[in-house]
Amino acid sequence: MNDDNLPPLRQRFSLLRNWTSLTGLVTIAASLFAFFLLFAIDLFAESANPYIGILTYLVAPAFLVFGLFLTVVGMVWERRQLSRAAGVVPAMVINLSRPRDRRTLGIFVGASTLFLLLTAMGSYQTYHFTESTVFCGEACHTVMKPELVTYKHGPHARVSCTECHIGPGATWFVKSKLSGTYQVYATLFKKYPRPILTPVKNLRPAQETCEQCHWPQKFVGNLDRTYNYYLSDETNTPFTVRLLIKVGGGDPTHGPVGGIHWHMNVANKVEYIATDESRQQIPWVRIIDQETHVVTEFRTKNFTNDVSGYTIRTMDCMDCHNRPAHRYKSPDDAVDLAISLKQIDRSLQWVRTNAVYALTRDYKSETEAMEGIATHLATVYTNDTARIKPLIDAVQQIYRDNFFPEMKASWKFYPDNIGHKDWPGCFRCHDGQHLTADGQRSIKASDCNTCHTILAQGQGAELQTLSVEGLKFAHPGDPLDENPTCNDCHTGDL
Repeated sequence: MNDDNLPPLRQRFSLLRNWTSLTGLVTIAASLFAFFLLFAIDLFAESANPYIGILTYLVAPAFLVFGLFLTVVGMVWERRQLSRAAGVVPAMVINLSRPRDRRTLGIFVGASTLFLLLTAMGSYQTYHFTESTVFCGEACHTVMKPELVTYKHGPHARVSCTECHIGPGATWFVKSKLSGTYQVYATLFKKYPRPILTPVKNLRPAQETCEQCHWPQKFVGNLDRTYNYYLSDETNTPFTVRLLIKVGGGDPTHGPVGGIHWHMNVANKVEYIATDESRQQIPWVRIIDQETHVVTEFRTKNFTNDVSGYTIRTMDCMDCHNRPAHRYKSPDDAVDLAISLKQIDRSLQWVRTNAVYALTRDYKSETEAMEGIATHLATVYTNDTARIKPLIDAVQQIYRDNFFPEMKASWKFYPDNIGHKDWPGCFRCHDGQHLTADGQRSIKASDCNTCHTILAQGQGAELQTLSVEGLKFAHPGDPLDENPTCNDCHTGDL
């Protein structure tokens, strides 16, 4: 029978009777299988994964298109062969009594089965790989290197990226799909900013992420902490501060309401307006007592604007703990820690000053930084060859862990709002300048004993006797002004 005389459906199927089209059909089947498998895994997974959307909605369809391409190529080829044969449609007969047919069919069925099996296994394993920190941090190479390195040295190094950045739920699942797709585009076409901007816009509220593990009602009370510093003088004089940090709590059923965690959305709701992207300038604050519903509004003197034109943010964990997983140590803090751990020899004269200087010079790349640090320190300590190698190694490691010149990322660009040494932190609001409308009340200006009690300070014998009542902070060197703000002088490189 002539091909043109075949019914339309049979005519189309006759063109599929070739190995190229059949391979295309198997690829189509595998891509559809992978799509539905990935979709089902993602739908029923305990936590969302933004990158699985790339596999489900980009990679799997790409194989579908490839399979369609093979199918069409095979059909076109088959049609040309039929035309050359005067339209005679040879029947596709598989005769199992012929060794060649048995071998060909066996290879095709075996390859198809193996392909489907590998598709299932690959889809499942790829899904879990895209959930991993390695994928999030290394798939984009230079772009995410600062986040990956600081994450590995942070307190949440065993928490997966998706648990904090996405969390559970369908709404944020969809948002993460859109975000993940855009990130691929931004990386491929180099549309990403340097450094990566923070805080992340539209970040999910901490109540839906942080509090999946952290219990907000917990009463923490006072924490005993010791901080070791070294002065920028010839002998690198140690200066130690031991203090109680008054963390307290915000839930009256578990302990007295007070301390730093008074701000939590348990007994009190704190709202604010920030006039800059990094949320360092806060001219307006509103406090709502959750029990009495009394509302108190505070403004700085120069802020007379209508608040309806601003975004009002409800304070949560991230407003103070804004670097929970990606902390860039300032040069002075990193060097102080290295000296405390004896990674840097304190007996080297001016070693703190020289190490900080070597870290803060302008380098265009990590390679240039490694060479610059080694050259500078080797030049300064030419007579200490036995101790110069460990010093250079320690300072170079500090740089690799906290400085990323290719992405312009370092402590300079990422304010840390815990405390108030290098950034305003607490003093963004607790500066005594936020007043009620009648001017009678203000957000209390914090002094050194508002949030912590200094038990001991100094060195040697001064640290042996503890003061339960608390000491007045004695700044080493020149006396401070009456109402100092630490970050006025401390910028991370002193």
